[in-house]
Amino acid sequence: METIKKTGIAKRTFPIFFLLLVSTMHLLAQNTLKLIDEKATAETKALYRNLYKLSEKHILFGHQHATEYGHGWFGDEGRSDVKSVIGSHPAVIGADFSGLSGRPDSMIEKEKISLRKHISDTYNRGGVTTVAWHFNNPVSAGGFYWKDSVSLPAVKLIIPGEAQHEKYTAILRNIGEFVKNIKGTDGKAVPMIFRPWHELDGDWFWWGKAHCTTEEFTTLWKFTVSYLRDSLQVHNLIYAFSPDCKFTSEAEYLERYPGNEWVDILGIDDYADFGRDGKYNLDSGIGKLAIVSDYAVKAHKVAAFTETGLESIPNPDWWTVLY
Repeated sequence: METIKKTGIAKRTFPIFFLLLVSTMHLLAQNTLKLIDEKATAETKALYRNLYKLSEKHILFGHQHATEYGHGWFGDEGRSDVKSVIGSHPAVIGADFSGLSGRPDSMIEKEKISLRKHISDTYNRGGVTTVAWHFNNPVSAGGFYWKDSVSLPAVKLIIPGEAQHEKYTAILRNIGEFVKNIKGTDGKAVPMIFRPWHELDGDWFWWGKAHCTTEEFTTLWKFTVSYLRDSLQVHNLIYAFSPDCKFTSEAEYLERYPGNEWVDILGIDDYADFGRDGKYNLDSGIGKLAIVSDYAVKAHKVAAFTETGLESIPNPDWWTVLY
């Protein structure tokens, strides 16, 4: 049985990454495992519980944009590189909301059609969709990278009470109305893992550590969740926190953490320790995964390895199990 499929976004130059759910290594009482959205749909609650239960013994393999494009193809129906290799789509497929703002309305509507199809197809197969957000800077010309954003400190301008807040609210309103109306063949709203503001401890994105204060960032996170969940009544999202791998302690990992009441999944993006630029530090990478997993146990959350990968896999032993 095919377990999952893809995301939805127009063709981009983002690097391919892989998402794996990591065992939290200790059992939690099921009644302590709760989403931050008390009104979450039954399907969303079931997905969260099942992610935890599966993590006790299994890892779910994922691939970004898996069925959108691959090596030598683009847009082929029912295809993914993973399926070509093993006969099944990956269990987790990454989508992206980057195409839902900063573009002409006609392009945004076309993007919604693509996203809706891919996300609902994944759900209908029994798979999991995780959604990142490479959000083009809403207050300046340019993209999601800081170097492309004319160096405008957007975070402090879009939080409540600031000059560009209403513009950000309108973008969120568009996304929220779209999200809660993505349905499966059963007529139910499709549950998704939403992972905004990822790699927040780096400096490459306009929401990164060098471009806003801790208070500004956590305010942005809390408003984003609250507006979607409480104002727009979006109840089919699971919220994931995923810094890059720049921490070496729990305290550093939590430096910009908005609090347990604002996060469902604790993640980490780590390319640097697993072969980027030919460099490996497996002990360091595994140690950081343990920090995330151990805190998830204490916080009664699910833990995840939210991004890693090695483009084109130049190392033939990259998949070898070493531990």
